[in-house]
Amino acid sequence: MTRRLIRPRRWTPPARADHGPTAPLTVGRLLPAGGHGPEDVIFDHEGHILTGTAGGKVLRIDPATGDHTLLAETGGRPLGLHPRADGSVLVCDHDRGLLAVRRDGTVEALVTDDVAFASNVVETRDGTIYFTTSSTRWNLDDHLGDVFEHSCTGRLLRRSPDGTVTTLLGHLKFANGLVLAPDESHLLLAETAGYRIRRYWLTGPRPGHAEILVDNLPGFPDNMSLGSDGLLWVAIVAPRNALLDRLLPLPGLLRLLVWNLPDAVRPKAAPIAWAMAFTLDGRPVHDLRTTDDGYGFVTSVAERDGTVVLGSLTHDTVALLSID
Repeated sequence: MTRRLIRPRRWTPPARADHGPTAPLTVGRLLPAGGHGPEDVIFDHEGHILTGTAGGKVLRIDPATGDHTLLAETGGRPLGLHPRADGSVLVCDHDRGLLAVRRDGTVEALVTDDVAFASNVVETRDGTIYFTTSSTRWNLDDHLGDVFEHSCTGRLLRRSPDGTVTTLLGHLKFANGLVLAPDESHLLLAETAGYRIRRYWLTGPRPGHAEILVDNLPGFPDNMSLGSDGLLWVAIVAPRNALLDRLLPLPGLLRLLVWNLPDAVRPKAAPIAWAMAFTLDGRPVHDLRTTDDGYGFVTSVAERDGTVVLGSLTHDTVALLSID
């Protein structure tokens, strides 16, 4: 079957660089997620794991026992999550937009207009919400189309406490994971198709200024989180693909032809479980990977008090790590 046409944009990726030594990653335990595809994982204020699955479930998992509790069903596809101080949860729902799951299980729509493919979200102490949308051209099921097309239609948005929504950054290369600095001076933003992490200043001498924190990553960065160890944890969903990197600078017809090849010969994500961690000034601290534990396509990572948890779009479990 012929795939949907892409509108290729030419881009020359930087040559792959080494960010430092790697270390083995060992999956210690697998906990049922309560559904398929726990795309994001994040710890709440009590140390439980929050995740969302296909079919619209938002769940809380006890990392000690594996027990899970259904918090709500959004009626869409929850992706990025953010625990709020009052016990409610902000949800970026691919189908429905930016939502809030209240403690009683009710779901409130906060932003629904023009927010297709809402991806990740954080909130400041004054109630300002920042969130990303990955693409205006492609959906979750066809997200590889955006990678091949390189549409650069991702965005960073702000929802003010009065409900006003403002686009802060556009033309992003598949905007994805989002982290708020502890002092709320800046945001950190993953551009999956750009192999990089940006810093966006909220305060200080250059509010509204964006700069590159980490460039030329060896894989595709997905969701991110701030650990209790003070590190920026980054899920790497897959290694960069050499054929794709060669195609991106070339005329669009070649990419269109490759995009329409059978799945067996088209570039695809290599199976790997992979997480990296950086200081907030971009210095690499951990590069943990394995292809041996049967867990892969890692779309999220979170750390709390030495416990590291992974989520995946393709599994029915979340993985707790043992780090050698």
